[in-house]
Amino acid sequence: MTTVSERISQSAFDGSKLRVVLMLDLHEGAQQRFLEAYENLRNQVASVPGHLTDQLCQSIDNPSEWLITSEWESAPPFLAWVNSEEHVELVQPLHDCVSRTRSLRFSVLRETSSDSANAPETARGQLQVAPRVGDGVVRHALTFTVKPGSESMVAEILADYASPEARVDESTRLCRTSLFMHGNRVVRAVEVQGDLVAALRHVAEQPEVRAVEEAINPYLEQDRDLTDPNSARDFFTRAALPAVHHIATDGPVPGDLQRHALYYRAKEGCGMALARMLARQDDAAADDPAGPLAGSTLFQRDDIVVRLIDLRTPLDDCDPDVVIGVCGPRKRGVFKRLMDTDVAGGLTTDREMAHFLARSDMDLITDRRAPEDS
Repeated sequence: MTTVSERISQSAFDGSKLRVVLMLDLHEGAQQRFLEAYENLRNQVASVPGHLTDQLCQSIDNPSEWLITSEWESAPPFLAWVNSEEHVELVQPLHDCVSRTRSLRFSVLRETSSDSANAPETARGQLQVAPRVGDGVVRHALTFTVKPGSESMVAEILADYASPEARVDESTRLCRTSLFMHGNRVVRAVEVQGDLVAALRHVAEQPEVRAVEEAINPYLEQDRDLTDPNSARDFFTRAALPAVHHIATDGPVPGDLQRHALYYRAKEGCGMALARMLARQDDAAADDPAGPLAGSTLFQRDDIVVRLIDLRTPLDDCDPDVVIGVCGPRKRGVFKRLMDTDVAGGLTTDREMAHFLARSDMDLITDRRAPEDS
C-alpha cells in the first residue's frame, strides 16, 4: 500500500515523469498560422534532452479550443527548456495566434498502457512513488533587475502601495506577497489559492498596482511597455522564477514565524543541481521539530536560486549552516563547488559561512498577508 507523506510538500526533484498540459483558445482566422508555428516548435522540442512525446489536440465541441500535451522524463529538463531564451523566442509566433492560454504541470503517479510492461525503463521514465499532501497554495516568483544607483528609490516605490483586493473570484484568492531586494535584483514571491494566472491578471489590472509598475519602469534594466501585450508577456516570461521545491513541517505552524529570502548565484549550468541539493537539506531539516526551519520554498531559473524560509527563531540565533541549507563539511564542499565563487567567496570556516549568510540575506521590502475574511 502506498504511503502518503503527512508533510506539506511539492517538488520538481522526485524523478517522476512529467505531463505538461497547455490549453489554448485561438484568435479567429489564426488556425493555419498556429499549425505552422506548432510544427516548427514540435520539430525543435523533439531534440531536447528529456522530452519523450507530445500531442496536438483540437476540441470536438469547439474547434477554437486546442490542447497541447507533452511528456518528459522528469521535471528538471522541462523547466530548463521552458525557461530558456530559445523557448521564449520559439513560442512567440504561437502566442500571436492565441487569445488565452493556461499551462498545467503534473507528476505521473499511475499509468496504464498495453505495452508499458515491455517498454524499456528509459522510455517509460519513473512514476511518482507516493502522492504528496498539498495545502491548496500555488507559489510563484518574479525577478528582475533595476539600474544600479536606483535601488533605494525602487525600494521606496515598491513598499508604498495599497494592497489589491484579495478575493479574485469564487475559487481564487491572493494569500501573501513577499518582496525582497538583493543589490539591484528584485524578487517578488506570491502565494495564491486557486488559479495563479487569474490571480496575477487580477493584480495587474488594479489601478494602485499599475501605478507602482509605471513608476518603476524608468529604473528597469529591461525595457517594457505594459500597455503592449507582447512586451508585457515577454517581460513576465523572462522574469518568471518558478518554485521547484516546497516543504513545511508537521503540526501547527506558529503565526510569528520570521520570513527571510536568501540569494544564491550558482556556477554556470549548476543552478538546478544547487537547488536540488538545497531541497534535500531542507527535507532533512524539516524532520527536526525542534529546529529553526518551519518551511522553505526554492525558486530557480538558470543559475539563480532564491530560497524563501520561515524561521521559528530569529536568524541571528540560528546555526548559519542550517539557515543557508548546508549542514556538515561534505555538504559545504559540494555547495562551494556549485556556487559562483566570485560571488560566494570562501565557504570553509564557520566565520566564512556566517559572512556568506549576511551577504545572501535579502532585504525585505514588504511582506503582506491577505486578511482571513477577504
